[in-house]
Amino acid sequence: MRSAKLVAPQKIEFVPDAPEPKTGPGQVLVRVKAVGICGTDVHVWRGERPDVVLPRVMGHEFSGLVETDLGKFKKGDKVVVDPVVSCGTCVSCKRGYPNLCSTVKCLGVQVEGAFRDLIAVPEEKVYRYPKNLSFVQASMIEPYSIASEVIFRGVPISGEKALVFGAGPIGLGILEGLKLKGLSVMVADFVDSRLAKARELGADRAVNGKTEDLAQAVKSFTEDFGLDFIVDAVGSPKIMESAIEMAAPGGRVVVLGFNPTPAQVPELFLVRKELKVMGTRMNCNRFPEVLEWFGGNKVHPDAVLSAVYPLEKIQSAFEHIAEDPENTLKIVITL
Repeated sequence: MRSAKLVAPQKIEFVPDAPEPKTGPGQVLVRVKAVGICGTDVHVWRGERPDVVLPRVMGHEFSGLVETDLGKFKKGDKVVVDPVVSCGTCVSCKRGYPNLCSTVKCLGVQVEGAFRDLIAVPEEKVYRYPKNLSFVQASMIEPYSIASEVIFRGVPISGEKALVFGAGPIGLGILEGLKLKGLSVMVADFVDSRLAKARELGADRAVNGKTEDLAQAVKSFTEDFGLDFIVDAVGSPKIMESAIEMAAPGGRVVVLGFNPTPAQVPELFLVRKELKVMGTRMNCNRFPEVLEWFGGNKVHPDAVLSAVYPLEKIQSAFEHIAEDPENTLKIVITL
């Protein structure tokens, strides 16, 4: 079995003869065919995640084929896998929040992931995907599940005005999901090529925060009322502070990016506007909705695909991202 293992910061070793995983009770053996490189993977590759113990097989955005019959799955079924690893017995799990499990982990981060030919995963985390999708397209279902979770948490209402900070793959997925819910969406970023992609995917307004007055653009966009729904997909204290100011009365701010520096948030704005500020972590059973999006061609994963590399060239794929981050959205590894 082939495998690619991060052995030191910025150093991935290709292993042509790694041992095959053994399946336990209730586990499905999946032959991996395509794996997306996530922003989390990039942070791990750079050595910026102290919770990751090396060596580590990364990769959690993946599609593949069922290798052996098990339960409802048959050999050859095309599947994707929810990478959230939870205990199933703690209070959060019993309440239906596996993403908030007391010992929650993610494939490819705290445990071995999918940059290898075979992986054993719990049956309940495996989903068949629509036959109209390629392996590469299906590998992007997981990042769209993050977008789905953000949208679910914020409870959007058709006709509302929204702002998404960050036009990376997740931010663009959130844009597409909000448009499906009937919102008018502004996207803010510092990179013109990413803002052009946002326009292509339906953004009603795209603003470069370096060259344009974002506050004035928001006033014009909302007729000086404020934004009903704001998403911080970047993780900047200043963005959080700006979001609180730009929010409309009764608005919601959803945060999925984070930063070790705390934001300075005046409670006055929270109280006077009755704002709801909430975090979101990974996804909580959002795959069914995203599978419906993909099956109905309601979203456009190909639009965020920047390049495809074979597993043997995975080190080059990560170096590609490091050398040209502004012009790189999603890179997928094929096996």
